[in-house]
Amino acid sequence: MPHDVTMPQLGMAQDAGKIVSWLKSPGDKVAKGDALFEVETDKATMEVEAQANGYLTHVTAAEGEDVPVGQAIARISDSADDDTPAPAPQPQADAPDALPEGREITMPQLGMAQDSGVLVGWLVELGAQVSADDLLFEVETDKATMEVPAGASGYLAATLAQAGDAVPVGQAVAVIASSKPDAPVARGMAAAAATPKVEQKPEPVSAPDPAPASKPAEPTHAAPAPAGGRILASPKLRRVALEKGLDLARLVQAGHPQPYHMRDLEVLEALPTQTPAPQAGLAVQALRLEAECAQSGFAPFATWAADAHGLQDADALLAGLAGASLGRAATVAVDRFGASRAYDVPAGRSLSAVTDTDAAPDLRLRDLRMSALSTVSLGAEDVPVLTLLTQGEGLALVLECDPAQLGPDAAIALLSEFAGRMHNPLRHLL
Repeated sequence: MPHDVTMPQLGMAQDAGKIVSWLKSPGDKVAKGDALFEVETDKATMEVEAQANGYLTHVTAAEGEDVPVGQAIARISDSADDDTPAPAPQPQADAPDALPEGREITMPQLGMAQDSGVLVGWLVELGAQVSADDLLFEVETDKATMEVPAGASGYLAATLAQAGDAVPVGQAVAVIASSKPDAPVARGMAAAAATPKVEQKPEPVSAPDPAPASKPAEPTHAAPAPAGGRILASPKLRRVALEKGLDLARLVQAGHPQPYHMRDLEVLEALPTQTPAPQAGLAVQALRLEAECAQSGFAPFATWAADAHGLQDADALLAGLAGASLGRAATVAVDRFGASRAYDVPAGRSLSAVTDTDAAPDLRLRDLRMSALSTVSLGAEDVPVLTLLTQGEGLALVLECDPAQLGPDAAIALLSEFAGRMHNPLRHLL
């Protein structure tokens, strides 16, 4: 099946990228993961990988050309002779007449393979004033839920998606105007798609009743549960629930409307526990989870961090990625061949804030990449242990812990997040 190649969004504020060079020529056979082209943004120049197997066809963007985020620039086809119509570039037309004038805020691309994101909820009230650094909305992808900053200062004049809407990467989700709007516009994806571009005087949608400034704006109706079993919840609630060993799925089972925010934590804590009592005479087994990374991006990331930002301690980088995967501030010990060094990892994503400490660890990272071992099964220790092993060109990751230290859901989340960060450390910075 043909796969359109689009300009990725490599940063929250990026709206276009320049094609530096094509690394494959039209008609060349490509494999998923092959470097396809180089793109330059305001912050960096990066190679973009192919997301499918096939042949490169229908190249519509030349080297040196600036291309909007989300615009199709080529296709990976089943054959080199694909004669189906080329992907049409997405027009950069002005916002429809129905919308206030201002800067369009688009759905960001939070991962190379992401083509859409589910809007969890708005964090700013419609019509309110925002600064460029204010968090505007929450978006969920297959790998994470993140808060997205506004990227521009002004007034939230229009919202073009509602909680639960799946929005394609690069599509406008909001308009920020320079002056306070007289009639802010609120739409969902279905309404936006049905609005003709030539519409001149649509009936404006009234702004919702003002909500307290400390709370995110809420949709008029509770968003339906999204397809695929996703749970719409704010990153802060996910993090706190993980720390407390609480399962958000229990809110779904209880019929509590989504999306979930911190105000729903009390409801979750008040739900009756459903954990069955262990049978007498049966010992609780340690948890052991395994994950694989076909390719590890950590080595080039460590080189880049050292050259570009002076972060010379690779162990501190490892500790930072592992601690962030816990979703909270933590002390992480990195062990290698009998030597151990502990690091204080604050909450957030700043790797430069990771510092040495003498505190007892909350998580132990055992780096055995230079050993001949291919697997480990040592059982639970005083704290959860993440073990790194070399596997071909990639990595094998093993997490061992006592259920009292990490519940099954928290253990799965930790290993999944860490595996994703080791495969592509740059996702940690987005």
